[in-house]
Amino acid sequence: MSLAFRGVACDRGARRLFEGVSFALAAGEAAVVAGPNGVGKSSLIRIAAGLLSPAEGEVAVTGRIALLVGAAALDAERTVCEALRFWAKLDGADAAAVTRALDDVGLAALAGVPVRMLSTGQRRRVAMARVVASGAPIWLLDEPGNGLDAASLGQLEALIARHRGAGGIVLAATHLPLAMPDARIISLSGEGAA
Repeated sequence: MSLAFRGVACDRGARRLFEGVSFALAAGEAAVVAGPNGVGKSSLIRIAAGLLSPAEGEVAVTGRIALLVGAAALDAERTVCEALRFWAKLDGADAAAVTRALDDVGLAALAGVPVRMLSTGQRRRVAMARVVASGAPIWLLDEPGNGLDAASLGQLEALIARHRGAGGIVLAATHLPLAMPDARIISLSGEGAA
């Protein structure tokens, strides 16, 4: 599995957010996309996921991807477990993967609670459980620490470390400190988008 950017540029409207971004990640490696608000961190993650096309350059991905973005796309009326099983089925994962993932993020006790009843931090942890349950070797995480308290942030860092230890790849865009030892820094700078 691998993820590589070769001379990638991103335009939003008539504005160039970034250009010339090149890096390659292999099994067990990670990178953190850093930079001020509006510079294109989320856009870079979406390009990696294939949701946006680069203005220039190319992206090469080998391996399945799991994406964590701000909107978790969880059905608010379903229970946590039902909402995660829906996505697990699409990802080719089984119910046991959902149970393990909920345990991993410390939310097993809330499996029967409707998603609409969760706090912001709990929703973020459920979204991370979706990534874990997917079994995808490449994790693309957009602001994964948003809404998390210190204990939950520690859980997230442990999950990332475990994923990398098992040969997984992590690309994370964040403005918050996130412990990922030996992660490459992809620094974006510029005026950004309004």
